[in-house]
Amino acid sequence: MDFNEDLLLLLILMFIWVEYLWELYLSLRQLHIYKTNNAIPEDLNQMLNEESFKKARVYGIDKSEFKIAKELFNIILTTIILYKRWVYTVWSSSESFAGILNISSDQEIIVSCIFMTFVTGFNFIVNMPFTIYANFVLEEKHGFNKQTAGFFIKDQIKSLALSLVITLPIISAAIYIIMLGGNMFIVWLWLFTTVVSLFLLTIYPSVIAPIFDKFEPLAEGNLRNGIENLASQLKFPLAQVYIVEGSKRSVHSNAYFSGLFGQKRIVLFDTLLEKHDEVKNVTTGCTDSEILGVLAHELGHWKCSHIYKSIVLTEVNLLLLFTAFGFLFKNSLLYTTLGFAPGTEPVIIGLIIVLQLILAPYNSLLSFFATALSRKYEFEADNFAVGLNYGDQLRSSLIKLGKDNLDYPIYDKLYSAWYHSHPTLLHRMENIKNQMANKKKD
Repeated sequence: MDFNEDLLLLLILMFIWVEYLWELYLSLRQLHIYKTNNAIPEDLNQMLNEESFKKARVYGIDKSEFKIAKELFNIILTTIILYKRWVYTVWSSSESFAGILNISSDQEIIVSCIFMTFVTGFNFIVNMPFTIYANFVLEEKHGFNKQTAGFFIKDQIKSLALSLVITLPIISAAIYIIMLGGNMFIVWLWLFTTVVSLFLLTIYPSVIAPIFDKFEPLAEGNLRNGIENLASQLKFPLAQVYIVEGSKRSVHSNAYFSGLFGQKRIVLFDTLLEKHDEVKNVTTGCTDSEILGVLAHELGHWKCSHIYKSIVLTEVNLLLLFTAFGFLFKNSLLYTTLGFAPGTEPVIIGLIIVLQLILAPYNSLLSFFATALSRKYEFEADNFAVGLNYGDQLRSSLIKLGKDNLDYPIYDKLYSAWYHSHPTLLHRMENIKNQMANKKKD
């Protein structure tokens, strides 16, 4: 290696370590809050008891310590992979495997698919201990995990298989476009990824999601009538309301709508519905009116066109990324720095180096602004629900869901600004309270 290669590798390692140390600092700030704040916030004093608040604190501490340990492992592994030039080692192994199958190393697209299969398998194996610990130790300890070992294994195998089935054809087509697209390959690549992403978003609700979960239409009754009336009031193109059997995986709850074009579906997790545990004498979930408050918020995202705005921003970002890639990926220094011989410049390696390593500072900055924008959208959706006179129901449902999910309500400001795509519970309570007060004045 020459001086330029050493310098580039050093700069890449410096940035990923600076970002890691920054995020470690934020995590330690939040861990300190978990360990030192024992008092329930005044705004939640009448809604949370000492027991639930203590459970949320302990859950927060355990998640934070797990996150710190996992990220330390990841940064050390990434450093070793880059320093030891294991990217080239895996590429060389992919060429050797292709040779065993009587496939020439000149068949770059096929070798790239073998390479990505090896990388995906490696990540799957390396992350598996953390995934098992997160589900069967951490989540189990706090009463959230409902997966059996058999269900977990099937879930992981399906996720791995689906990942390969989707990504390998996309990668193959992208490489083909870059190799044959000439000076206009950036535009063709951008159009291709746009069409594919919109296609996947369109088929996800009806094709991909049912592979992992069971969906059943919501039974006739007050809740279904309320949802249909709310959709009709807003002219929301509702096709069906489904209950997803999320309780087979976890007791965490959620609700969302899906569908980009035409009719849409609303999905409620079965854990969102109110139920009473006779053994523990505990009631979880939300009442029908509170669920309508949650859905008023979700439909606020639709009414404010947040999904479409996010898609536009994503597409603009992709065009910028591909433009930067077009300017940089022919630089031989990028490849020799990772151990490749001069003249050996696989497209897939260029994509990884440029999009994930060279543009990492841009990606981090963009992620920060995207997170801030997401919080803005959440406030707008809350305000929309208040405008529909669902402020009390939304407020009550957020408190219940926070309690059921052991969401600790106190967060460090820097930690929250960097990580949280949703405002904290206290910030949402304050905003809803102010919006309702202003509505009464009007």
